[in-house]
Amino acid sequence: MKLIVVSGRSGSGKSTALHVLEDLGYYCIDNLPIGLLSPLTQQATDQAKPGRLSKMAVSIDARNLSSELSNFEDIHERLKGTGLTVEVIFLDADEQSLLQRFHATRRKHPLSDEKTSLREAIHNEKKLLEPLSKLADLYIDTTGTSIYELRDMVKQRVVGRKDQELALLFQSFGFKHGVPLDSDYVFDVRCLPNPYWDHSLRTYTGLDQPVIDFLEQEPASRKMVDDLIGFLESWLPAFADSNRSYMTISIGCTGGQHRSVFVSEQLREHFQKRYSNVQVRHSELPHLQLPEHN
Repeated sequence: MKLIVVSGRSGSGKSTALHVLEDLGYYCIDNLPIGLLSPLTQQATDQAKPGRLSKMAVSIDARNLSSELSNFEDIHERLKGTGLTVEVIFLDADEQSLLQRFHATRRKHPLSDEKTSLREAIHNEKKLLEPLSKLADLYIDTTGTSIYELRDMVKQRVVGRKDQELALLFQSFGFKHGVPLDSDYVFDVRCLPNPYWDHSLRTYTGLDQPVIDFLEQEPASRKMVDDLIGFLESWLPAFADSNRSYMTISIGCTGGQHRSVFVSEQLREHFQKRYSNVQVRHSELPHLQLPEHN
């Protein structure tokens, strides 16, 4: 039996993630009180044929009592001790994005009142949900992500993963735009020769053959890719052995257009031969989010 706990700050996309899981056959419950997690899973395991309850997803957020949220770690350990497969997905976005989403929808934040502003409520919510965020198997940063992109991400990363196998995401980004919040590993490739300074290559990206040819002929590029492959081949099995389900490896260059894209694609091409769920995301190329490479 499998249980997915979906959590995150208000406005981060929890409802969208839960709807995707429901469409894919999960029995979904929104805003479940944490105290009911154990009775719910016990009822499912007591049934000779759990049926719809064999795959469940519940949303837990700041609408729970703070005292119950603080006890989540103990409940999480007890559930795993019963042999239940438990995964925690935590969604979040930067503060400005959350503010804009609330202003756009004109909805009231669950923690705001006449004494607490929207900005304060968003800040307080982050601390309140720490017991869940620190246990997240998968952290998804939805800053700048559309509903459709989030749907695809949940489908490909969660549903496309075989049980007990790592799901890998290689994502390129530009340091001038900030490091992605959902990174497990961050590697800096700004030391590689920059195609941007070749005016004939400036309008291309790391997905285009002229840039690929430029970087492939540079010994430093090949050594960087080989070293990253060697490092990840050594340590990814250790994360799998420690029951990690997802890894997000972020590759950064200055603008996120050339070198980081090239290296991410090289890593994706290598590791998709070893893992069944390997995705690539180019943060600064929004029209090319999460192409299917399974």
